Parts: sequence; C-alpha cells; structure tokens
Amino acid sequence: MKTDINPSIAQKLLSLHHEWESSWEGYQQDETLAVSDGVVEHVSEEFAERMKENYPFFHPRYAGQMLKPAHPLATAAYFMAMQINPNNHALDGGPATAKMEIEVVGDIARMFGLKSHLGHLTSSGTIANLEALWISRSLHPSKAIAFSTFAHYTHKRMCEVIKADSVEIPADDSGKMDCTALEQILKTGKVGTVVATVGTTSLGAVDPLDKIIPLCRQYNVRVHADAAYGGFFTLLARLNAPIIDPAPFLHLFECDSIVVDPHKHGLQPYGCGCVVFSDPSVGKFYKHDSPYSYFTSKDLHLGEISLECSRPGAAAAALWFTLKCIPLKSDTGLGAILTKTRQAALAFSKLIASGKAFAEFVKPELDIVTYYPESEPPTASFISKATEKILLEAMHHPVRPLYLALLQINSKQLQRLHGRIEPDRETTSILRSVLMKPEHLAFVPTMVKELEDLSKSGNMERRF
Repeated sequence: MKTDINPSIAQKLLSLHHEWESSWEGYQQDETLAVSDGVVEHVSEEFAERMKENYPFFHPRYAGQMLKPAHPLATAAYFMAMQINPNNHALDGGPATAKMEIEVVGDIARMFGLKSHLGHLTSSGTIANLEALWISRSLHPSKAIAFSTFAHYTHKRMCEVIKADSVEIPADDSGKMDCTALEQILKTGKVGTVVATVGTTSLGAVDPLDKIIPLCRQYNVRVHADAAYGGFFTLLARLNAPIIDPAPFLHLFECDSIVVDPHKHGLQPYGCGCVVFSDPSVGKFYKHDSPYSYFTSKDLHLGEISLECSRPGAAAAALWFTLKCIPLKSDTGLGAILTKTRQAALAFSKLIASGKAFAEFVKPELDIVTYYPESEPPTASFISKATEKILLEAMHHPVRPLYLALLQINSKQLQRLHGRIEPDRETTSILRSVLMKPEHLAFVPTMVKELEDLSKSGNMERRF
C-alpha cells in the first residue's frame, strides 16, 4: 500500500489540531518533559535501524500472515487523535471520539443488516469474542458453547476464562462446520450458543450460516458469528453478481452477536475489534457503577457496555475518518478493495490449477489460498519437506524474496481430498498465502511464476 500521501494528510490534520490547541490560553511545558534534540536524533537512528527487522508487510511480496499496514488515512487520523489521547471508556474521557465510535459501530451493524443493536469497539477480536461468549454464558450459565474444530483457538481459551463448558463440532474436509454433527449435539440440549466462523484463519472457510441458523432456532440455541476476518466480505455478497457465496453473509443479520475486526480488512491499525449484539437488552449484564467516571452526561457511556475500561479514542477516530472517505459500499469504497483481494485469490487458484508445479488444497472462499508442491513420491513427509524448503528459499531469495506461511493439515484429510497422497505422517506442511492487499491482484502472475521457478530449481534435490 502506498504511503506517499501520509505526510500531507498528517501535516493537514496536525495543523488543524494546533489551531484547536492555540484557542486555549498558553502555558509553559514542564522542564521534566523536555528531551534534547541530540538524544532524539540518536534514538531515532537506532529506532529506524531496529525497525528494518520487520518484513515488508506493505508490499505484495508479503503474503504470509493476516498483516498489512493501516491505510494512510487511518494512520494520520490516529496520530492526530493521539495528540489528545482520548479515552473512550467514558464521555468524560473522549466526548468527541465516543460519538464517532457510536456512529461507526452503527455503520457496521447496518452493514450486517441488524435492525437494532448494542455494540462497541474493542482492543482486539479476541476481546470482542470474549465479550460475546461472556454474554452467552450469562444468558445460559449451565449450557455449553459449541464451535467447529476449525474455529479460532481463542474460543476454547475464552470458554476456560469464563468457566463455560465447550464442545467442538467436527468440520468437513473443506473446513466448514458439519451440520449433521451439529444437530446431533443440539439434540442433547446441552448447548446454549453455537459459534459460526465467517472466515477461518487457516483456510478462510465460511461456516454455512444459512443452514446453522435454522437448526439452532429449531433447538432454541443462540448463534454467535465470529466474522473477525471475513465480516466485511458481506459487502460483496450484496453485489448483483457476487464473487463469493452470498448465502452465509446474507444471514448474518439473524445472529445474536457478531464480531468483526476493522484492523484486518477495515484498513485500521492494531488493535481495533468490534462486537455487536442484535438485542440491546443484553446491556444489563454490563451494568455497573463508577463513582467518578460518568458525571458529565446522562447519555450512555461506552464503558457501561464494555468489559474493557480504558480504550483509545484514537481507534474510533481512525475508523470514523476512514469510513467517511472509503465507505462501506459494495461496488465502491471498501467493497471495491475487497473485490480485488477476492479476485486475487481466484486468479491465483486458476494459475495453480493450470500448472503442474503445485496443487490446491481447497478452493479459496475469500482471499486465502492454500496449496502444496507436487512431488514424487506423493507422501505427506515428502510434501512437507518440499513445502518447507520452498518457504525458506522464497523468503531468503537474494533478489526477489516472497513471504509465505506454513499451514499444518491432517494428512488423512489431504488424502481424502487428493487421493494419491500417502499419509505416512499425521500432519502435512502446506503453503498458505493471504492475498489481503488489493495490489496482490496485479502481482499474482509474478508470484506464481516465481514459486514455479523455485519448485523447478529444487525438484532434483527433492527426489533424493
């Protein structure tokens, strides 16, 4: 993502901030806060050198983890707001940014189609999911929370935190929750909430919400959607010719709670998660009294509907600024960006399928692609060695490095999907690439070509 507009945006926003500051009477900064120019220059040079250890997350050559820089607009707005350092726990700590947070959370709730909602931003998707599961446990204290074996590990961990029983539902070979297995669990009456994952972190798989919700309603069970990664793809589901399966996304409005991470596809800095509930009455579980925080207004303070206390108002400011400039629209704004990331995955899939060097593990549902090198013999151990070799050679290429990721999969699952594979070990290492930058679309042909070249250069060595 280009960052050359950052300085001008930051300069403009800082100028506006200084105008606001100057409207107040002047004062002398305390001497204990002063740092000499020499010290700052020395530390700046060391800091810049240390930061070079980062991978080039901004560049399309990075397709490893779910990482990319925030949009320059978000970065600039965040930086400007941090000069004030508002705290969105209470209106007293962030009167302007709390209003922005309420607005953007409303925008997100409407994107999902919720007619009513209660929600707020969080410091992460983990905390957002924690809150949703905590509400589930509060509503059904004696019942378990169920989720797929491909769900994020945070759900099992958070169930331990809130002392709720948990049940893992088997998934099919494409990584989606098995609805037949789900119904068998629901029939026991032991489950109070089912977590449906809209975009698993491993495969980008989307649980079939359109089938899960009717099942859960039949057994009077709540549904929580962990859409941390895939939630914003809801915009593409509303296109006239959607390039994703729209059904799961078009049923999100029926969920009892939804989590989405603006710091993933929402172009925001870390950390910015969001949780929304369809029934505002769940706010009763958050109710508490602070003798000093809530005194300037009788309006709702965000700290009254959040487990977290202090939260950066700058996160709300950055998201508000971004969505004003890049709105939540399907054919323009954020939707146009997501269209390109989805098209990148489809283009990658087509090129891999047409070549002989690699095979797809599963077809991509969002913008995550999974694949492995074709090798002889076609054993899990041999594929793993070849995969790990390509990963390292790509990352350490002296001229054209590529940054990918490894994914450990069940070898028998690989065999079921690709019959010629011999599962001579329990797990197999395959390659996983997250094409979450729109620039990946133009870069995919180069990326696949370079991967094929790496595969060819190592074929002879891998046979021995």
